[in-house]
Amino acid sequence: MDKKTKIKFTILALFVIILFSFALTPRTLQNDTYYTIAIGKHILENGIDMKDPFSWHENLPYTYPHWAYDAGTYLVYQLGENIGIGGFNSIYIATVILAITLGIILYFALNKVCKNQLVAFFITLGIMYLLKSFICARAQLVTYILFALTILFIERFIETKEKRYIIGLIIIPIIIANVHCAVWPFYFILYLPYIVEYIFAVIVESNLYYKFSINRNKNKVKKMTKKNKSQEDINKVISKIEELQTQMEIAEKRYNNRKSNPYKIIFKKESAVKYLIIIMIICIFTGFLTPLGTTPFTYLLKTMEGNTMNNISEHLPLTLIQDVKTIVVLTLFLLILIFTDAKIKLRDLFMLAGLVLMAFMSRRQVSLFSLIGGFIFAKLLVYLIDKYDKEGTKQAIKAICTIWGKIITVLLAILVSFTIYRGKINNPIVNESSYPVAACDYILENLDVENIKIYNEYNYGSYILYRGIPVFIDSRADLYTPEFNGTKNDEGKYEGRDIFTDYINISGLTTYYENKFDEYEITHVLIRKNSKLNMFISRDDNYNKIYSDDNFVIYERNV
Repeated sequence: MDKKTKIKFTILALFVIILFSFALTPRTLQNDTYYTIAIGKHILENGIDMKDPFSWHENLPYTYPHWAYDAGTYLVYQLGENIGIGGFNSIYIATVILAITLGIILYFALNKVCKNQLVAFFITLGIMYLLKSFICARAQLVTYILFALTILFIERFIETKEKRYIIGLIIIPIIIANVHCAVWPFYFILYLPYIVEYIFAVIVESNLYYKFSINRNKNKVKKMTKKNKSQEDINKVISKIEELQTQMEIAEKRYNNRKSNPYKIIFKKESAVKYLIIIMIICIFTGFLTPLGTTPFTYLLKTMEGNTMNNISEHLPLTLIQDVKTIVVLTLFLLILIFTDAKIKLRDLFMLAGLVLMAFMSRRQVSLFSLIGGFIFAKLLVYLIDKYDKEGTKQAIKAICTIWGKIITVLLAILVSFTIYRGKINNPIVNESSYPVAACDYILENLDVENIKIYNEYNYGSYILYRGIPVFIDSRADLYTPEFNGTKNDEGKYEGRDIFTDYINISGLTTYYENKFDEYEITHVLIRKNSKLNMFISRDDNYNKIYSDDNFVIYERNV
């Protein structure tokens, strides 16, 4: 296929990817974005003080796990305010740009890895669609871009051994440690399948078992000779050595045959992986290149030790029957691996198994399964195409690059993108049915926010603090757990304020709310009308309703 056709297809593919990525980006901001804005402003005005300034709980330490993203988001917000388009609109535009950037990088990375433009194009669209519920104004969107680049740089370094990829691999964890340190350890997980494949190949190629057995028996012969054992016994051991040598030669031939024509799993000793191990070790020290101290090393571990993993929806284990998209993707993988003669690299098999395991452990990791799994699926697909119809994709690309092909492709892209985006056109940037916009207006106009203690719910606490109202809790769940605000005792358990668990118990009515409200000296309660707690408080004479709208209600507590 000539270079001109390749360029034409690339331009057309980028147009479709840009349009599709724009359509997938939600207009309505989600929970974490609000505290991100507030924290970014605080960082730029006060620096990283490692203390929480937004909750009315006193002296809570805060680790600022994505301080650089927070600061950048606030700068974008402030830019929107300054030029008159509005801070929220500028954040939406920035999210669209990041989504488009992810789509473009995925296309070029997939094309480099699988070396098939058509497959790279369709797999990119598939990955972006699978990630649509994860595309939002959060640090994870930057992380997806960095992880896609990580896979590209690792694959290209193994293939070419070019030093420029080493530089990229060292820079990426530095960015992650400052932009989204919660996922910093996952960067190193991406290396493991390559390293495990290398170790496995070294063990198999070196025939360690046979060499060890032969050397052991040779030493045995020496000892028997020194002790003047019978020649007959010595000859038996020598015969065993010769038998082992024969078996080793057979094993070497069998391995070489499988290496040249593997049945299902391909593995070989890639010399570049030795340097990849060194790079990974160097990258471990990048966790110190942040103003957060040792947070990149400890944040994920502390989170996993706490109880937030059992109560926050995105951290809960995946229920497969409820996730049709994941079922479809897993089915496609199984169909290709079981019912075709497609061969998979051992490192890809390890990577796929690890991604599936992570996805089942936490719904949040479905995004990594979709992102990284896309690279593996693309390679499997290209293997089948190259074997059965190598010229097919070239002919398809040529057909798409004709005048009618371009027209049909563009019209289909517009139709699909419009269908996706049509439901979002009238969506508000701030959803007033999810966030207490009017209720916050009332609080700021009628209550002394510096001298009240409001009980609020988890899902909209971030919006309340964005409005400058101190909160009981918000979606920075780690802040409110003893793993982050306490210390370890002699038994290795964390002791401290477990505000998160108290919130879970209050909202779930597993504890008497009045006792906890006394403990925290709550003065006001802002809750959703349809909450369990409201059914009880609305009938409690100790609470005076001072505000109500269609979705939220505020009570003043008689204390």
